[in-house]
Amino acid sequence: MKTPLGLAGRRHPGPSVPPSDDTTSRFVPAPEPALYDAPHATIDPDRSKTWLRRALPILRSHKKIFIISLVLSFVGLVLQVQIPKLLSDAIDNSLTPHKPTRNPVTHALVYFHPVPLHIYVWWIAGLGLAGLVSGYVSRLYLFQTAYRIEYDLRNIIYEHLTRMSFPFYDRVQSGQLISRANSDIRSVQMYMTFAPMILVQCSIAVVAFGFMLWINVPLAFVAMITMPFVYLTGVKMRQSMFPVSWIIQARLAEVATIVDENINGVRVVKSFAAEQQQLRSLATAAERVRWGYVKDADLRARWTPTIQNLPQLGLALVLLVGGDLVIHGHLQLGAIVAFYSYLLMMQAPFMMLGMIIMMGQRAAASADRIYEILDEQPTIVDRPGAVDLVSAQGDVNFAAVDFAYGGDDAPLVLSDFDLHLSPGETVALVGRTGVGKSTVARLLTRFYDVTAGSVQVDGHDVRDLTLASLRSHVGIVLDEPFLFSISVRDNIAYGRPTASIVEIEAAARAAGADEFIRELADGYETVVGERGYTLSGGQRQRIAIARTLLVNPPILVLDDATSAIDVQVEQQIHESLRVLMEGRTTLIIAHRLSTISLADRVVLLDGGRIVADGTHTELLASTPLYAEVLAQAEELEDEAAETDEVEVH
Repeated sequence: MKTPLGLAGRRHPGPSVPPSDDTTSRFVPAPEPALYDAPHATIDPDRSKTWLRRALPILRSHKKIFIISLVLSFVGLVLQVQIPKLLSDAIDNSLTPHKPTRNPVTHALVYFHPVPLHIYVWWIAGLGLAGLVSGYVSRLYLFQTAYRIEYDLRNIIYEHLTRMSFPFYDRVQSGQLISRANSDIRSVQMYMTFAPMILVQCSIAVVAFGFMLWINVPLAFVAMITMPFVYLTGVKMRQSMFPVSWIIQARLAEVATIVDENINGVRVVKSFAAEQQQLRSLATAAERVRWGYVKDADLRARWTPTIQNLPQLGLALVLLVGGDLVIHGHLQLGAIVAFYSYLLMMQAPFMMLGMIIMMGQRAAASADRIYEILDEQPTIVDRPGAVDLVSAQGDVNFAAVDFAYGGDDAPLVLSDFDLHLSPGETVALVGRTGVGKSTVARLLTRFYDVTAGSVQVDGHDVRDLTLASLRSHVGIVLDEPFLFSISVRDNIAYGRPTASIVEIEAAARAAGADEFIRELADGYETVVGERGYTLSGGQRQRIAIARTLLVNPPILVLDDATSAIDVQVEQQIHESLRVLMEGRTTLIIAHRLSTISLADRVVLLDGGRIVADGTHTELLASTPLYAEVLAQAEELEDEAAETDEVEVH
C-alpha cells in the first residue's frame, strides 16, 4: 500500500536537516496505511499521443480478463455463424425432395438418401448451448473490466486532485471537477471496454462473408456491395458529432456546478429569498444542455438510419440475384436461406457501428476534459532533496516576505513582512479585515509559496521541507470549520484515526465540547450532517479545536477560531487553551479582546507589514490604529450577532 507522497519511513537527503540516528522518531506522514487498492496503471503523460493511446496503459493492466472476454465473445460468434450453414444443409438434405439421378458411367439410377432431421436439430441446440456459456463468461469478464477501469480512472483523478495546490482550487469550480470525475469517466470507460467488444461483434461480418464466399462467390459480392457506403456514412457521422459531444459534456458540467453551489450555499440562497433566481439559472443551464442533446439526436436521426438500412438494400439484391439463380437451377434453396441469415447477422454489427461512433466522439470529448486536469501539475511540491521535519521546536520566522494572490502582476497582500515567533511563544496578529492575516497562516503551512523572502521553521526554509512533515507539525483551526458527514468521534480523530476514545474525550473536554457532545442523540457516535450543519457554529468550532488539539502540534494557528462561540463558553475554552499552549508556539489571528488576552505579545498588521509590536496595553497607549482596529472588530461582531438573532427568530 502506498502512503501519501510515498514518504513513510524514510528521510529525504538534504543539507538543511541532519539525519537522525533514532529511526523510531522518523516522520511517518500518514496516520495509518491506505486501505485501498492503488490504480494498476496511470494515464500516459505524453500529450502528443491520441487520447485513446494515452489511456491504453490502464486497459493493458487488465488485459488478461479483457482478452478472455474478447476471445470468448469471438468463439460465441463463430458458433453462431455455423447455424445458418446447418440450417441450409437441413433444408437441402432433409426437407427438400430430390429426384433420382442417373450415373453417367453406369447409367444406373442414383437415389438420394435424406439425412435425418433430428441430427441437425441436436447440432443447432448444442451450438446454441455452447454459445450461451461463452456469452455468459464473456459478458461477466467484460463488465468486470469496465468497472475496474472506472475504479482506476476515478482514483487516478482523485489522487491527482489531492496533490493539486490551493491556487488550482481557487480558480476551478467544484461542479466541473465532479462532472469530470463521474460522467466523463463513465464515457471513457464505456468506450474503452465496449468498443473493442463491438468490433469483435463486427468481426462476424468477416466470418459470415467467408461462408457466403464458400456458398457462392458472385452472390457474396452482391450482398456486400452496400458496405463501402456504410463506412463513408460513418465517417461523415463521426465528423459532425464530435463538436456536439464536447458541448454536451461541458454544459453538463455547468449544470453540476450550479447544483453543487446551490446545495452548499443553500443558506445564502434562502436568506436572500433567491430561490427563483437560482431556478432561472439552473433552467438556463438545463436549456443549454437540452439544445446539445437535441442537436445530438438530430445528427443521429440523420445518419444512423442510413447506416442501419443500407444493408437492407443488400437483402433486396440477394433476393433478386439469388432468386434468379435458384429458378434456373444454379443454386439450391437452402443457400438463399443461409445468405439471408448471414445478412441479418451482419445488420446488428452495422447498427452498432453508429453507436460506437457516437460513443467514440463522446469519449474523446470526455477524455480531453479529464486530461485538462491530469495534465495540470501542482505548483506547490516537494523540492528535490526536501527533508522531513521530524521534531519541530516551534521557532517560526517570516523574513522580508512579499506575497500576492494571482501571480507577479497582482497587488501585494504582504510586503516586506517580518515576524518572529520564539519556541513556546503566543503571538496575536491583529489587523483590519482583508489586510492579510489569514494569508500569514497559509504561507506558514505552505498552502502558497511566497513571492519573495522566506518563511522558516526551526531555521529551515519551508520550501526545503516535505509538505507532509511540515503540515503535520502545524495545526490550524479556521474561523469557518469544516466537518465531514461522519460521526463526531471520527471528526475529532480525523488527524489521528488510531486515537483511543479516552484521548478523543480529553481533547473534546479541552475544547469545551464534551458536554454538548454527550447530549447528542448518540453521543460521540452521532453522525453530523453535511458540513456539520446539524450543529451550531460554536459547536462546529469546538469540535474543530478538539480535532487540532488531539494531533497535539508543536505549532498552533488559531484563525479567529472562537469567533462563533459565546463569551461564556469561550472563557472555558481559553482556560484549557492556556494550559495547552504552554510550550507550544501559537499564532492567534484575533479580533476579540478576550482572545488577544491569551497572547504574550500583540503585533499589528497594516499595509502588508507589521507596524506595531508589543503588549495589548502598550499598543493601546502608543498606537491609535490599534484601538481603531479593535473598535471596528467589535462593531462588526455586534452586527453579526444581530443578524444571527434575526435568523433565529
